Amino acid sequence: MSPATAQPKTDLVCGMDLSEYVDVPEFVHNGTAFYFCGAHCEGRFQKDPERFQGVPLIKLNKVWKVFKAGVVETRVLRGLDMHVWEGDFVAVIGQSGSGKSTALNMIGLLDRPTSGNIFLKQGDTSLLDDEARALLRSKTFGFVFQQYNLIPWLTAFENTTLPLIFSGKKTETEKIVAKFETMGLAERMTHRPFELSGGEQQRTALLRALANDPEIILGDEPTGNLDSATGSKILEVLIDLNKSRKKTLIIVTHDADIAAQADQVIAFKDGHLVRDHQVHKKFIKSDTPVPSHEHA
Repeated sequence: MSPATAQPKTDLVCGMDLSEYVDVPEFVHNGTAFYFCGAHCEGRFQKDPERFQGVPLIKLNKVWKVFKAGVVETRVLRGLDMHVWEGDFVAVIGQSGSGKSTALNMIGLLDRPTSGNIFLKQGDTSLLDDEARALLRSKTFGFVFQQYNLIPWLTAFENTTLPLIFSGKKTETEKIVAKFETMGLAERMTHRPFELSGGEQQRTALLRALANDPEIILGDEPTGNLDSATGSKILEVLIDLNKSRKKTLIIVTHDADIAAQADQVIAFKDGHLVRDHQVHKKFIKSDTPVPSHEHA
Protein backbone atom coordinates (compact mmCIF):
# COMPACT_ATOMS: atom_id res chain seq x y z
CA MET A 1 0.00 0.00 0.00
CA SER A 2 1.33 3.43 -0.92
CA PRO A 3 2.07 5.77 2.00
CA ALA A 4 -0.45 8.51 2.63
CA THR A 5 0.30 12.00 1.38
CA ALA A 6 0.59 14.36 4.36
CA GLN A 7 -1.23 17.68 4.43
CA PRO A 8 0.10 20.66 6.43
CA LYS A 9 -0.76 20.28 10.11
CA THR A 10 -3.83 22.48 10.00
CA ASP A 11 -7.18 21.31 11.31
CA LEU A 12 -9.42 21.88 8.29
CA VAL A 13 -12.55 21.98 10.45
CA CYS A 14 -11.69 24.66 13.03
CA GLY A 15 -8.65 26.08 11.22
CA MET A 16 -6.23 25.62 14.11
CA ASP A 17 -2.51 25.53 13.27
CA LEU A 18 -1.15 22.31 14.76
CA SER A 19 2.43 22.56 13.52
CA GLU A 20 3.85 23.11 17.03
CA TYR A 21 2.07 20.14 18.59
CA VAL A 22 3.05 16.49 18.91
CA ASP A 23 0.75 13.45 18.96
CA VAL A 24 -1.78 15.10 16.64
CA PRO A 25 -4.62 12.75 15.58
CA GLU A 26 -4.39 11.72 11.93
CA PHE A 27 -7.10 10.51 9.59
CA VAL A 28 -6.36 9.11 6.12
CA HIS A 29 -8.92 9.84 3.42
CA ASN A 30 -8.38 8.82 -0.22
CA GLY A 31 -4.67 8.41 0.38
CA THR A 32 -4.19 11.78 2.08
CA ALA A 33 -3.45 12.23 5.79
CA PHE A 34 -5.34 14.99 7.59
CA TYR A 35 -4.73 16.29 11.12
CA PHE A 36 -7.12 17.42 13.84
CA CYS A 37 -6.99 19.18 17.17
CA GLY A 38 -9.22 16.57 18.79
CA ALA A 39 -11.95 13.98 18.45
CA HIS A 40 -14.78 16.40 17.71
CA CYS A 41 -13.16 18.04 14.69
CA GLU A 42 -11.97 14.66 13.44
CA GLY A 43 -15.50 13.27 13.79
CA ARG A 44 -17.02 16.16 11.85
CA PHE A 45 -14.48 15.68 9.06
CA GLN A 46 -15.14 11.94 8.82
CA LYS A 47 -18.87 12.54 8.43
CA ASP A 48 -18.39 14.93 5.49
CA PRO A 49 -14.77 15.04 4.28
CA GLU A 50 -15.60 16.69 0.96
CA ARG A 51 -17.24 19.63 2.70
CA PHE A 52 -14.24 20.32 4.90
CA GLN A 53 -11.81 20.12 2.00
CA GLY A 54 -13.67 23.02 0.42
CA VAL A 55 -13.46 26.72 1.24
CA PRO A 56 -14.76 27.93 4.62
CA LEU A 57 -17.20 30.82 4.68
CA ILE A 58 -14.88 32.69 7.07
CA LYS A 59 -11.15 32.16 7.43
CA LEU A 60 -8.79 33.95 9.80
CA ASN A 61 -5.14 33.55 8.86
CA LYS A 62 -2.37 34.53 11.31
CA VAL A 63 -4.45 37.38 12.73
CA TRP A 64 -2.82 39.61 15.34
CA LYS A 65 -4.49 42.42 17.24
CA VAL A 66 -2.27 44.64 19.36
CA PHE A 67 -3.64 47.58 21.33
CA LYS A 68 -1.20 50.34 22.25
CA ALA A 69 -1.44 52.85 25.10
CA GLY A 70 1.73 54.93 25.03
CA VAL A 71 4.62 52.49 25.27
CA VAL A 72 2.40 49.68 26.60
CA GLU A 73 1.29 47.00 24.16
CA THR A 74 -1.51 44.53 24.82
CA ARG A 75 -1.49 41.55 22.47
CA VAL A 76 -5.09 40.33 22.39
CA LEU A 77 -4.97 38.09 19.31
CA ARG A 78 -1.71 36.28 18.66
CA GLY A 79 -1.53 34.76 15.20
CA LEU A 80 -5.09 33.44 15.29
CA ASP A 81 -6.08 30.80 12.71
CA MET A 82 -9.78 29.91 12.58
CA HIS A 83 -12.43 28.55 10.20
CA VAL A 84 -16.20 29.00 10.20
CA TRP A 85 -18.24 26.90 7.80
CA GLU A 86 -21.39 28.12 6.10
CA GLY A 87 -24.57 27.17 7.93
CA ASP A 88 -22.82 26.18 11.17
CA PHE A 89 -23.80 27.23 14.67
CA VAL A 90 -20.44 28.02 16.29
CA ALA A 91 -19.99 28.64 20.02
CA VAL A 92 -16.78 30.49 20.91
CA ILE A 93 -15.70 29.86 24.50
CA GLY A 94 -12.81 30.75 26.80
CA GLN A 95 -11.91 32.87 29.79
CA SER A 96 -12.51 36.61 29.92
CA GLY A 97 -9.64 38.33 28.11
CA SER A 98 -8.88 35.35 25.88
CA GLY A 99 -9.69 37.30 22.71
CA LYS A 100 -13.16 35.94 21.90
CA SER A 101 -14.96 39.27 21.52
CA THR A 102 -12.04 40.83 19.67
CA ALA A 103 -12.11 37.97 17.17
CA LEU A 104 -15.87 38.42 16.74
CA ASN A 105 -15.35 42.14 16.04
CA MET A 106 -12.73 41.25 13.42
CA ILE A 107 -15.05 38.77 11.71
CA GLY A 108 -17.90 41.31 11.70
CA LEU A 109 -15.68 44.08 10.25
CA LEU A 110 -16.12 46.25 13.34
CA ASP A 111 -12.35 46.38 13.75
CA ARG A 112 -9.23 45.74 11.70
CA PRO A 113 -6.42 43.32 12.52
CA THR A 114 -2.97 44.69 13.29
CA SER A 115 -1.69 42.06 10.87
CA GLY A 116 -2.96 38.92 9.18
CA ASN A 117 -5.87 38.26 6.86
CA ILE A 118 -9.61 37.72 7.27
CA PHE A 119 -11.37 36.08 4.36
CA LEU A 120 -15.11 36.13 3.71
CA LYS A 121 -16.14 33.90 0.80
CA GLN A 122 -12.47 33.91 -0.27
CA GLY A 123 -12.31 37.71 -0.42
CA ASP A 124 -9.74 39.33 1.85
CA THR A 125 -11.73 41.86 3.91
CA SER A 126 -8.50 43.20 5.40
CA LEU A 127 -7.84 44.97 2.08
CA LEU A 128 -11.15 46.86 1.92
CA ASP A 129 -11.41 50.58 2.62
CA ASP A 130 -13.75 51.89 5.30
CA GLU A 131 -16.65 52.57 2.93
CA ALA A 132 -16.51 49.10 1.36
CA ARG A 133 -16.25 47.49 4.78
CA ALA A 134 -19.28 49.40 6.05
CA LEU A 135 -21.37 48.37 3.04
CA LEU A 136 -20.34 44.72 3.28
CA ARG A 137 -20.98 44.73 7.04
CA SER A 138 -24.47 46.17 6.66
CA LYS A 139 -25.45 43.63 4.00
CA THR A 140 -23.85 40.52 5.47
CA PHE A 141 -23.92 40.63 9.28
CA GLY A 142 -26.47 40.97 12.03
CA PHE A 143 -25.13 41.80 15.50
CA VAL A 144 -26.67 40.95 18.89
CA PHE A 145 -24.70 42.30 21.86
CA GLN A 146 -24.96 41.72 25.59
CA GLN A 147 -25.40 45.47 26.18
CA TYR A 148 -28.15 45.82 23.48
CA ASN A 149 -26.53 49.03 22.07
CA LEU A 150 -29.85 50.62 21.16
CA ILE A 151 -29.86 54.33 20.24
CA PRO A 152 -31.48 55.92 23.34
CA TRP A 153 -33.34 58.76 21.57
CA LEU A 154 -34.90 56.49 18.92
CA THR A 155 -38.01 54.37 19.36
CA ALA A 156 -37.87 50.58 19.20
CA PHE A 157 -39.24 50.72 15.66
CA GLU A 158 -36.69 53.33 14.57
CA ASN A 159 -33.83 51.33 16.09
CA THR A 160 -34.94 48.28 14.16
CA THR A 161 -34.93 50.08 10.81
CA LEU A 162 -31.35 51.41 11.13
CA PRO A 163 -29.70 48.55 9.16
CA LEU A 164 -32.12 49.14 6.29
CA ILE A 165 -31.30 52.85 6.23
CA PHE A 166 -27.53 52.22 6.28
CA SER A 167 -27.73 49.72 3.41
CA GLY A 168 -30.10 51.86 1.35
CA LYS A 169 -32.92 49.33 1.43
CA LYS A 170 -36.60 50.19 1.52
CA THR A 171 -38.31 50.06 4.91
CA GLU A 172 -41.32 47.77 4.58
CA THR A 173 -43.34 48.92 7.55
CA GLU A 174 -45.93 46.14 7.46
CA LYS A 175 -43.29 43.41 7.58
CA ILE A 176 -41.49 45.08 10.47
CA VAL A 177 -44.72 45.53 12.41
CA ALA A 178 -45.48 41.83 11.88
CA LYS A 179 -42.07 40.92 13.31
CA PHE A 180 -42.73 43.10 16.38
CA GLU A 181 -45.99 41.22 16.84
CA THR A 182 -44.20 37.87 16.56
CA MET A 183 -41.77 38.99 19.27
CA GLY A 184 -44.61 40.15 21.53
CA LEU A 185 -43.55 43.78 21.17
CA ALA A 186 -46.49 45.20 19.18
CA GLU A 187 -47.39 47.58 22.01
CA ARG A 188 -43.80 48.72 22.51
CA MET A 189 -42.79 49.88 19.03
CA THR A 190 -43.05 53.59 19.87
CA HIS A 191 -41.25 53.27 23.21
CA ARG A 192 -37.66 54.35 23.67
CA PRO A 193 -35.07 51.98 25.19
CA PHE A 194 -35.32 53.40 28.74
CA GLU A 195 -39.04 52.56 28.67
CA LEU A 196 -38.36 48.90 27.86
CA SER A 197 -37.34 46.03 30.12
CA GLY A 198 -34.04 44.25 29.54
CA GLY A 199 -35.77 41.42 27.73
CA GLU A 200 -37.73 43.85 25.56
CA GLN A 201 -34.55 45.73 24.70
CA GLN A 202 -32.80 42.52 23.69
CA ARG A 203 -35.73 41.39 21.55
CA THR A 204 -35.66 44.81 19.87
CA ALA A 205 -31.91 44.43 19.33
CA LEU A 206 -32.56 41.01 17.80
CA LEU A 207 -35.16 42.47 15.42
CA ARG A 208 -32.61 45.12 14.44
CA ALA A 209 -30.00 42.43 13.80
CA LEU A 210 -32.39 40.54 11.53
CA ALA A 211 -33.89 43.52 9.70
CA ASN A 212 -31.48 43.18 6.79
CA ASP A 213 -31.93 39.40 6.52
CA PRO A 214 -28.19 38.85 7.15
CA GLU A 215 -26.31 35.74 6.07
CA ILE A 216 -24.28 35.70 9.28
CA ILE A 217 -25.51 36.44 12.80
CA LEU A 218 -22.92 37.37 15.44
CA GLY A 219 -23.81 37.27 19.12
CA ASP A 220 -21.53 38.49 21.91
CA GLU A 221 -23.02 37.04 25.10
CA PRO A 222 -26.51 37.84 23.72
CA THR A 223 -28.29 36.29 26.71
CA GLY A 224 -25.79 37.38 29.37
CA ASN A 225 -27.94 40.15 30.89
CA LEU A 226 -31.23 38.27 30.74
CA ASP A 227 -33.09 35.99 33.12
CA SER A 228 -33.01 32.32 32.14
CA ALA A 229 -36.52 32.23 30.66
CA THR A 230 -36.01 35.32 28.46
CA GLY A 231 -32.52 34.20 27.51
CA SER A 232 -33.86 30.82 26.43
CA LYS A 233 -36.42 32.49 24.17
CA ILE A 234 -33.76 34.65 22.51
CA LEU A 235 -31.51 31.63 22.00
CA GLU A 236 -34.42 29.63 20.62
CA VAL A 237 -35.04 32.28 17.96
CA LEU A 238 -31.35 32.36 16.99
CA ILE A 239 -31.02 28.58 16.75
CA ASP A 240 -34.22 28.35 14.73
CA LEU A 241 -32.77 30.83 12.23
CA ASN A 242 -29.69 28.65 11.99
CA LYS A 243 -31.56 25.37 11.58
CA SER A 244 -34.57 26.40 9.51
CA ARG A 245 -33.06 29.20 7.41
CA LYS A 246 -29.43 28.05 7.36
CA LYS A 247 -28.09 31.29 8.80
CA THR A 248 -24.50 30.98 9.97
CA LEU A 249 -24.55 31.70 13.70
CA ILE A 250 -21.48 32.58 15.81
CA ILE A 251 -22.02 33.16 19.53
CA VAL A 252 -19.39 34.14 22.09
CA THR A 253 -20.55 32.64 25.37
CA HIS A 254 -19.67 31.51 28.90
CA ASP A 255 -22.81 29.37 29.04
CA ALA A 256 -22.21 25.62 28.78
CA ASP A 257 -25.86 25.05 27.84
CA ILE A 258 -25.44 27.24 24.75
CA ALA A 259 -22.16 25.58 23.79
CA ALA A 260 -23.77 22.16 24.12
CA GLN A 261 -26.24 23.01 21.33
CA ALA A 262 -23.63 24.22 18.83
CA ASP A 263 -22.41 22.31 15.78
CA GLN A 264 -18.88 23.50 16.49
CA VAL A 265 -17.25 24.63 19.72
CA ILE A 266 -14.07 26.71 19.40
CA ALA A 267 -12.03 27.34 22.55
CA PHE A 268 -9.78 30.38 22.98
CA LYS A 269 -6.85 30.98 25.30
CA ASP A 270 -4.36 33.88 25.18
CA GLY A 271 -5.46 35.06 21.75
CA HIS A 272 -5.40 31.78 19.86
CA LEU A 273 -7.19 28.43 19.74
CA VAL A 274 -6.52 25.55 22.10
CA ARG A 275 -6.70 21.87 21.26
CA ASP A 276 -9.75 19.63 21.54
CA HIS A 277 -12.37 22.33 22.06
CA GLN A 278 -15.06 20.01 23.37
CA VAL A 279 -13.15 19.10 26.54
CA HIS A 280 -13.04 22.76 27.53
CA LYS A 281 -16.81 23.23 27.74
CA LYS A 282 -16.86 22.27 31.41
CA PHE A 283 -14.67 25.25 32.27
CA ILE A 284 -16.75 28.02 30.74
CA LYS A 285 -19.20 28.58 33.62
CA SER A 286 -16.43 29.63 35.97
CA ASP A 287 -13.09 31.39 35.98
CA THR A 288 -11.23 28.10 36.26
CA PRO A 289 -8.18 28.32 33.97
CA VAL A 290 -8.50 26.41 30.71
CA PRO A 291 -5.74 23.77 30.58
CA SER A 292 -3.35 23.85 27.68
CA HIS A 293 -1.58 20.98 25.94
CA GLU A 294 2.18 20.78 26.01
CA HIS A 295 3.99 22.01 22.92
CA ALA A 296 6.57 19.90 21.17
